[in-house]
Amino acid sequence: MRKLITGTIAAMGLMVTTALAEGPAVVFDLGGKFDKSFNEAAYNGAERFKAETGTDYAEFEIQQSSQREQALRRFAERGHSPVFGISFSFTEAMKAVATDFPDTDFIIIDGFIPDMDNVQSVIFKEHEGSYLVGVMAAKASETGTVGFVGGMDIPLIRKFACGYVQGVKSVNPDAEVLQNMTGTTGEAWNNPVKGGELATSQMDRGADVVYHAAGGTGLGVLQAVADAGKLGIGVDSNQNYLHPGSVLTSMLKRVDVAVYDGMKAGMGDGVEAGIKVLGLAEEGVGFALDENNAELVSADIKAAVEEAQAAIISGEIMVHDYTSDDSCPAG
Repeated sequence: MRKLITGTIAAMGLMVTTALAEGPAVVFDLGGKFDKSFNEAAYNGAERFKAETGTDYAEFEIQQSSQREQALRRFAERGHSPVFGISFSFTEAMKAVATDFPDTDFIIIDGFIPDMDNVQSVIFKEHEGSYLVGVMAAKASETGTVGFVGGMDIPLIRKFACGYVQGVKSVNPDAEVLQNMTGTTGEAWNNPVKGGELATSQMDRGADVVYHAAGGTGLGVLQAVADAGKLGIGVDSNQNYLHPGSVLTSMLKRVDVAVYDGMKAGMGDGVEAGIKVLGLAEEGVGFALDENNAELVSADIKAAVEEAQAAIISGEIMVHDYTSDDSCPAG
């Protein structure tokens, strides 16, 4: 196992924990690796790689946006490869650094960087997984009104919302789906108080199931929903355990698989540049069922969501992707 060292990059004001050169490196986005959501899924994938291979990895948790390029560049300078940026927010920084280090492999999760020979962009069909939890929400709702709380108001999060609406409407065309976004800056991912307030507002308007796609902000959503005796839906990582009996399910976005596979590729024949898309068929998205929500998911709900999943994979159901034309046909 490669020996861990900790160094201070004085000129940049960064503290990084890193392995010896040539191992993989991960730069986590705002919210940190223990956000119980997106970043933590990446962390879990890296930890699985470490446990199975005995090879350590370097890591850094940014505290401000300016550190994205700094951290990527420092890891590339030290010889790490592949170097991961865990968020679409790394797009411009990674373009710059990858251009300067053509012999280093880079992987961006949720970002789109085409036509670079040393960058792999991993994107997900979040709309497919969101459709499934929408089916479950509509089946579980007693009021016919459900909610959605997004983090930063960007097309990616609208993609979650649109898939969710389509799933809800497929079960109950008359259902009302209340939607709120937390903000327009990166701070929207880490504001659980605001998340709780938005969820409470939706519940005051009749929502009895609320789905979040809001990173750390979503922790406030799930807390508020549990406190009110309603049902929440988690995202990215399996969040069922946070409030057993109050989280209907979690829309799984297998960032952990993307990171693990990327690290394994780096040890083997190398990372394949280009676009890697993970949907239901690739087991890149899905829904969580475990002991924490088993009593909430009736046989009827389970049958409905499994039927929808099979239909999406077969192509019988085509879930509209909001980012393809900036619209949502289901409303």
